[in-house]
Amino acid sequence: MLADEAAEADGLICAYVFDSAGNGRELTWDEVRAWTPEQGTLWVHLNRTRRSSEDYIRHGAKLDETVVEALLADDTRPRVARQGSGFLVNLRGVNANPGAEPEDMISLRCWAEPKRLITTRARRLMAVNELRSEIAAGRGPADEMDCLFRLARLILFKVGAVVGELDDGIDELEDEVVAGELQNARDRLAKLRRRAITMRRHLAPQRDAFVRLESETHALMDEKDAAQFRDLADITQRYVEDLDSLRERAAVVQDEIISNFTETQNRHAYTLSVVAAIMLPLSFITSLFGVSFRDIPLDNGPDAFGTLVIILAAVAVVQIVIFKIMKWF
Repeated sequence: MLADEAAEADGLICAYVFDSAGNGRELTWDEVRAWTPEQGTLWVHLNRTRRSSEDYIRHGAKLDETVVEALLADDTRPRVARQGSGFLVNLRGVNANPGAEPEDMISLRCWAEPKRLITTRARRLMAVNELRSEIAAGRGPADEMDCLFRLARLILFKVGAVVGELDDGIDELEDEVVAGELQNARDRLAKLRRRAITMRRHLAPQRDAFVRLESETHALMDEKDAAQFRDLADITQRYVEDLDSLRERAAVVQDEIISNFTETQNRHAYTLSVVAAIMLPLSFITSLFGVSFRDIPLDNGPDAFGTLVIILAAVAVVQIVIFKIMKWF
Protein backbone atom coordinates (compact mmCIF):
# COMPACT_ATOMS: atom_id res chain seq x y z
CA MET A 1 0.00 0.00 0.00
CA LEU A 2 2.82 2.43 0.83
CA ALA A 3 4.47 1.67 -2.51
CA ASP A 4 1.20 2.39 -4.34
CA GLU A 5 0.76 5.67 -2.45
CA ALA A 6 4.33 6.67 -3.28
CA ALA A 7 3.70 5.86 -6.95
CA GLU A 8 0.51 7.95 -6.88
CA ALA A 9 2.41 10.89 -5.46
CA ASP A 10 5.24 10.50 -7.98
CA GLY A 11 2.93 10.20 -10.98
CA LEU A 12 4.45 6.98 -12.30
CA ILE A 13 1.99 4.26 -11.30
CA CYS A 14 3.90 1.55 -13.14
CA ALA A 15 6.12 1.01 -16.15
CA TYR A 16 7.28 -2.20 -17.80
CA VAL A 17 9.46 -3.20 -20.71
CA PHE A 18 8.44 -6.45 -22.45
CA ASP A 19 10.22 -8.90 -24.67
CA SER A 20 8.44 -10.84 -27.40
CA ALA A 21 7.89 -13.78 -25.01
CA GLY A 22 5.76 -11.69 -22.66
CA ASN A 23 8.33 -11.32 -19.89
CA GLY A 24 8.10 -7.92 -18.23
CA ARG A 25 10.61 -5.94 -16.19
CA GLU A 26 9.40 -3.04 -14.06
CA LEU A 27 11.10 0.32 -14.60
CA THR A 28 11.75 3.42 -12.54
CA TRP A 29 11.28 7.00 -13.70
CA ASP A 30 14.94 7.26 -14.70
CA GLU A 31 14.74 4.04 -16.71
CA VAL A 32 11.54 5.21 -18.40
CA ARG A 33 13.18 8.48 -19.47
CA ALA A 34 16.23 6.61 -20.72
CA TRP A 35 14.25 3.94 -22.61
CA THR A 36 14.94 3.24 -26.29
CA PRO A 37 12.95 0.99 -28.64
CA GLU A 38 15.86 -1.45 -28.84
CA GLN A 39 15.25 -2.42 -25.21
CA GLY A 40 11.79 -3.83 -25.96
CA THR A 41 8.15 -2.72 -25.84
CA LEU A 42 7.46 -0.07 -23.16
CA TRP A 43 4.22 0.36 -21.25
CA VAL A 44 3.99 3.47 -19.07
CA HIS A 45 0.94 4.01 -16.85
CA LEU A 46 0.65 7.49 -15.32
CA ASN A 47 -1.52 9.50 -12.98
CA ARG A 48 -2.21 12.43 -15.28
CA THR A 49 -2.97 14.80 -12.38
CA ARG A 50 0.67 14.78 -11.17
CA ARG A 51 3.17 17.35 -12.38
CA SER A 52 5.88 14.77 -13.09
CA SER A 53 3.51 12.87 -15.38
CA GLU A 54 2.58 16.03 -17.25
CA ASP A 55 6.25 16.97 -17.66
CA TYR A 56 7.03 13.54 -19.10
CA ILE A 57 4.08 13.63 -21.52
CA ARG A 58 4.74 17.19 -22.66
CA HIS A 59 8.53 17.06 -22.88
CA GLY A 60 10.10 13.68 -22.13
CA ALA A 61 7.95 11.43 -24.34
CA LYS A 62 8.41 13.52 -27.52
CA LEU A 63 4.77 13.33 -28.52
CA ASP A 64 2.73 15.35 -30.96
CA GLU A 65 0.80 18.20 -29.35
CA THR A 66 -2.52 16.59 -30.29
CA VAL A 67 -1.53 13.42 -28.46
CA VAL A 68 -0.33 15.40 -25.45
CA GLU A 69 -3.64 17.24 -25.10
CA ALA A 70 -5.61 14.01 -25.52
CA LEU A 71 -3.64 12.23 -22.78
CA LEU A 72 -4.07 15.14 -20.37
CA ALA A 73 -7.65 16.18 -21.22
CA ASP A 74 -10.05 16.60 -18.30
CA ASP A 75 -13.12 15.19 -20.02
CA THR A 76 -13.23 12.56 -22.76
CA ARG A 77 -15.58 10.00 -24.24
CA PRO A 78 -14.64 6.57 -25.65
CA ARG A 79 -13.16 6.95 -29.12
CA VAL A 80 -10.34 5.88 -31.45
CA ALA A 81 -8.36 8.36 -33.54
CA ARG A 82 -5.51 7.56 -35.89
CA GLN A 83 -2.64 9.98 -35.39
CA GLY A 84 0.55 9.64 -37.37
CA SER A 85 2.35 6.44 -36.45
CA GLY A 86 -0.10 5.38 -33.75
CA PHE A 87 -3.58 5.40 -32.24
CA LEU A 88 -5.29 7.52 -29.62
CA VAL A 89 -7.74 5.31 -27.72
CA ASN A 90 -10.06 6.49 -24.93
CA LEU A 91 -11.78 3.79 -22.87
CA ARG A 92 -14.13 3.76 -19.88
CA GLY A 93 -14.06 1.28 -17.01
CA VAL A 94 -16.35 0.80 -14.02
CA ASN A 95 -15.36 2.45 -10.77
CA ALA A 96 -14.56 -0.45 -8.43
CA ASN A 97 -12.94 1.74 -5.78
CA PRO A 98 -14.34 1.37 -2.22
CA GLY A 99 -17.43 3.48 -1.63
CA ALA A 100 -17.77 4.48 -5.30
CA GLU A 101 -20.69 3.95 -7.65
CA PRO A 102 -19.73 1.49 -10.44
CA GLU A 103 -21.53 3.54 -13.09
CA ASP A 104 -19.27 6.52 -12.25
CA MET A 105 -16.94 5.23 -14.93
CA ILE A 106 -13.23 5.98 -15.01
CA SER A 107 -11.56 7.22 -18.17
CA LEU A 108 -8.38 5.55 -19.46
CA ARG A 109 -6.53 7.51 -22.16
CA CYS A 110 -4.09 5.50 -24.31
CA TRP A 111 -1.46 6.28 -26.91
CA ALA A 112 -0.16 3.27 -28.85
CA GLU A 113 2.76 3.57 -31.24
CA PRO A 114 5.45 1.13 -32.36
CA LYS A 115 7.22 -0.28 -29.28
CA ARG A 116 5.42 1.99 -26.78
CA LEU A 117 2.07 2.28 -25.01
CA ILE A 118 1.34 5.26 -22.74
CA THR A 119 -1.82 5.19 -20.59
CA THR A 120 -3.09 7.85 -18.21
CA ARG A 121 -5.91 8.13 -15.70
CA ALA A 122 -6.98 10.32 -12.77
CA ARG A 123 -8.68 7.72 -10.54
CA ARG A 124 -7.53 4.23 -9.73
CA LEU A 125 -8.55 1.56 -12.24
CA MET A 126 -8.57 -1.99 -10.89
CA ALA A 127 -8.01 -3.56 -14.32
CA VAL A 128 -4.46 -2.18 -14.28
CA ASN A 129 -3.67 -4.03 -11.05
CA GLU A 130 -4.93 -7.27 -12.59
CA LEU A 131 -2.70 -6.82 -15.63
CA ARG A 132 0.26 -6.15 -13.35
CA SER A 133 -0.48 -9.41 -11.57
CA GLU A 134 -0.44 -11.26 -14.90
CA ILE A 135 2.90 -9.65 -15.75
CA ALA A 136 4.33 -10.65 -12.36
CA ALA A 137 3.22 -14.24 -13.06
CA GLY A 138 5.14 -14.26 -16.34
CA ARG A 139 2.08 -13.85 -18.57
CA GLY A 140 2.76 -10.37 -19.87
CA PRO A 141 1.69 -8.96 -23.25
CA ALA A 142 3.77 -9.55 -26.34
CA ASP A 143 3.63 -6.01 -27.74
CA GLU A 144 1.94 -2.62 -27.39
CA MET A 145 -1.34 -3.64 -29.08
CA ASP A 146 -1.52 -6.84 -27.07
CA CYS A 147 -1.07 -4.76 -23.91
CA LEU A 148 -3.89 -2.43 -25.01
CA PHE A 149 -6.09 -5.42 -25.77
CA ARG A 150 -5.39 -6.97 -22.34
CA LEU A 151 -6.32 -3.73 -20.60
CA ALA A 152 -9.52 -3.36 -22.62
CA ARG A 153 -10.50 -6.98 -21.97
CA LEU A 154 -9.99 -6.65 -18.21
CA ILE A 155 -12.03 -3.45 -18.23
CA LEU A 156 -14.85 -5.27 -20.01
CA PHE A 157 -14.76 -8.11 -17.47
CA LYS A 158 -15.55 -5.57 -14.75
CA VAL A 159 -18.30 -4.05 -16.89
CA GLY A 160 -19.81 -7.50 -17.40
CA ALA A 161 -19.90 -8.11 -13.65
CA VAL A 162 -21.81 -4.86 -13.07
CA VAL A 163 -24.24 -5.59 -15.92
CA GLY A 164 -24.86 -8.99 -14.33
CA GLU A 165 -25.59 -7.35 -10.97
CA LEU A 166 -28.07 -4.99 -12.63
CA ASP A 167 -29.76 -7.92 -14.34
CA ASP A 168 -30.04 -9.77 -11.02
CA GLY A 169 -31.48 -6.64 -9.44
CA ILE A 170 -34.24 -6.32 -12.04
CA ASP A 171 -35.00 -10.05 -11.65
CA GLU A 172 -35.53 -9.55 -7.91
CA LEU A 173 -37.73 -6.52 -8.52
CA GLU A 174 -39.87 -8.41 -11.02
CA ASP A 175 -40.41 -11.24 -8.52
CA GLU A 176 -41.28 -8.82 -5.72
CA VAL A 177 -43.71 -6.81 -7.85
CA VAL A 178 -45.48 -9.97 -9.00
CA ALA A 179 -45.73 -11.04 -5.33
CA GLY A 180 -47.13 -7.62 -4.41
CA GLU A 181 -44.11 -6.62 -2.30
CA LEU A 182 -43.76 -3.00 -3.31
CA GLN A 183 -41.85 -1.57 -0.35
CA ASN A 184 -39.07 0.73 -1.65
CA ALA A 185 -39.59 -0.78 -5.13
CA ARG A 186 -39.87 2.59 -6.86
CA ASP A 187 -36.63 3.94 -5.34
CA ARG A 188 -34.72 0.76 -6.18
CA LEU A 189 -36.09 0.73 -9.71
CA ALA A 190 -35.10 4.36 -10.24
CA LYS A 191 -31.55 3.59 -9.12
CA LEU A 192 -31.31 0.58 -11.43
CA ARG A 193 -32.54 2.59 -14.40
CA ARG A 194 -30.14 5.43 -13.68
CA ARG A 195 -27.19 3.04 -13.49
CA ALA A 196 -28.19 1.28 -16.70
CA ILE A 197 -28.64 4.56 -18.59
CA THR A 198 -25.29 5.92 -17.40
CA MET A 199 -23.39 2.77 -18.32
CA ARG A 200 -24.99 2.52 -21.74
CA ARG A 201 -24.08 6.13 -22.49
CA HIS A 202 -20.40 5.17 -22.17
CA LEU A 203 -20.53 1.63 -23.58
CA ALA A 204 -22.20 2.50 -26.89
CA PRO A 205 -19.34 4.77 -28.09
CA GLN A 206 -16.83 2.28 -26.63
CA ARG A 207 -18.34 -0.42 -28.86
CA ASP A 208 -17.93 1.91 -31.84
CA ALA A 209 -14.31 2.54 -30.82
CA PHE A 210 -13.51 -1.19 -30.85
CA VAL A 211 -15.23 -1.57 -34.23
CA ARG A 212 -13.17 1.33 -35.59
CA LEU A 213 -9.97 -0.12 -34.15
CA GLU A 214 -10.42 -3.61 -35.58
CA SER A 215 -11.23 -2.19 -39.02
CA GLU A 216 -8.12 0.01 -39.20
CA THR A 217 -5.39 -0.85 -41.69
CA HIS A 218 -2.21 0.09 -39.88
CA ALA A 219 1.28 -1.23 -39.33
CA LEU A 220 0.49 -1.71 -35.63
CA MET A 221 -2.50 -3.96 -36.38
CA ASP A 222 -2.10 -7.52 -37.64
CA GLU A 223 -4.85 -10.08 -38.21
CA LYS A 224 -4.62 -11.37 -34.65
CA ASP A 225 -5.02 -7.86 -33.20
CA ALA A 226 -8.00 -7.19 -35.47
CA ALA A 227 -9.67 -10.45 -34.40
CA GLN A 228 -9.09 -9.65 -30.71
CA PHE A 229 -10.61 -6.19 -30.93
CA ARG A 230 -13.48 -7.61 -32.99
CA ASP A 231 -14.21 -9.94 -30.07
CA LEU A 232 -14.19 -6.97 -27.70
CA ALA A 233 -16.59 -5.12 -29.98
CA ASP A 234 -18.93 -8.13 -29.96
CA ILE A 235 -18.76 -8.41 -26.16
CA THR A 236 -19.45 -4.71 -25.76
CA GLN A 237 -22.36 -4.95 -28.18
CA ARG A 238 -23.83 -7.75 -26.07
CA TYR A 239 -23.53 -5.62 -22.94
CA VAL A 240 -25.22 -2.70 -24.71
CA GLU A 241 -28.05 -5.01 -25.77
CA ASP A 242 -28.32 -6.35 -22.22
CA LEU A 243 -28.62 -2.80 -20.90
CA ASP A 244 -31.26 -1.98 -23.52
CA SER A 245 -33.19 -5.08 -22.48
CA LEU A 246 -32.79 -4.14 -18.84
CA ARG A 247 -34.19 -0.67 -19.48
CA GLU A 248 -37.19 -2.17 -21.28
CA ARG A 249 -37.80 -4.60 -18.42
CA ALA A 250 -37.48 -1.74 -15.95
CA ALA A 251 -40.14 0.17 -17.88
CA VAL A 252 -42.46 -2.85 -17.66
CA VAL A 253 -41.79 -3.17 -13.92
CA GLN A 254 -42.51 0.54 -13.48
CA ASP A 255 -45.81 0.17 -15.33
CA GLU A 256 -46.68 -2.79 -13.10
CA ILE A 257 -45.82 -0.78 -9.96
CA ILE A 258 -47.96 2.14 -11.14
CA SER A 259 -50.78 -0.27 -12.01
CA ASN A 260 -50.61 -1.84 -8.54
CA PHE A 261 -50.64 1.54 -6.84
CA THR A 262 -53.53 2.72 -9.01
CA GLU A 263 -55.48 -0.47 -8.32
CA THR A 264 -54.88 -0.12 -4.59
CA GLN A 265 -56.03 3.50 -4.62
CA ASN A 266 -59.12 2.64 -6.67
CA ARG A 267 -59.96 -0.20 -4.29
CA HIS A 268 -59.67 2.09 -1.29
CA ALA A 269 -61.74 4.77 -2.99
CA TYR A 270 -64.39 2.18 -3.91
CA THR A 271 -64.50 0.91 -0.32
CA LEU A 272 -64.97 4.45 0.95
CA SER A 273 -67.75 5.00 -1.60
CA VAL A 274 -69.58 1.85 -0.46
CA VAL A 275 -69.25 2.89 3.18
CA ALA A 276 -70.55 6.36 2.32
CA ALA A 277 -73.48 4.80 0.43
CA ILE A 278 -74.36 2.69 3.47
CA MET A 279 -74.03 5.61 5.87
CA LEU A 280 -76.02 8.05 3.78
CA PRO A 281 -79.55 6.74 4.56
CA LEU A 282 -78.55 6.08 8.17
CA SER A 283 -77.43 9.68 8.50
CA PHE A 284 -80.66 10.80 6.89
CA ILE A 285 -82.80 8.84 9.38
CA THR A 286 -80.86 10.03 12.43
CA SER A 287 -81.02 13.62 11.14
CA LEU A 288 -84.74 13.28 10.57
CA PHE A 289 -85.32 12.04 14.11
CA GLY A 290 -83.31 14.93 15.40
CA VAL A 291 -85.67 17.53 13.88
CA SER A 292 -87.41 19.69 16.54
CA PHE A 293 -91.03 18.90 15.61
CA ARG A 294 -93.80 17.31 17.59
CA ASP A 295 -95.21 13.90 16.77
CA ILE A 296 -91.84 12.45 15.71
CA PRO A 297 -92.16 8.63 15.85
CA LEU A 298 -90.69 7.06 19.00
CA ASP A 299 -90.28 10.54 20.42
CA ASN A 300 -91.39 9.70 23.96
CA GLY A 301 -91.22 5.91 24.00
CA PRO A 302 -89.16 4.29 26.75
CA ASP A 303 -87.39 2.05 24.22
CA ALA A 304 -87.07 4.68 21.54
CA PHE A 305 -83.26 4.62 21.31
CA GLY A 306 -82.99 0.85 21.15
CA THR A 307 -85.74 0.63 18.60
CA LEU A 308 -84.06 3.27 16.44
CA VAL A 309 -80.74 1.42 16.62
CA ILE A 310 -82.46 -1.79 15.51
CA ILE A 311 -84.13 0.02 12.63
CA LEU A 312 -80.80 1.50 11.52
CA ALA A 313 -79.10 -1.91 11.74
CA ALA A 314 -81.91 -3.46 9.68
CA VAL A 315 -81.59 -0.74 7.04
CA ALA A 316 -77.80 -1.32 6.89
CA VAL A 317 -78.27 -5.08 6.48
CA VAL A 318 -80.83 -4.57 3.72
CA GLN A 319 -78.40 -2.22 1.93
CA ILE A 320 -75.55 -4.70 2.19
CA VAL A 321 -77.74 -7.48 0.81
CA ILE A 322 -78.82 -5.26 -2.09
CA PHE A 323 -75.20 -4.28 -2.81
CA LYS A 324 -74.22 -7.96 -2.76
CA ILE A 325 -77.01 -8.86 -5.20
CA MET A 326 -75.91 -6.03 -7.48
CA LYS A 327 -72.27 -7.21 -7.11
CA TRP A 328 -71.05 -3.83 -6.03
CA PHE A 329 -68.58 -5.53 -3.71
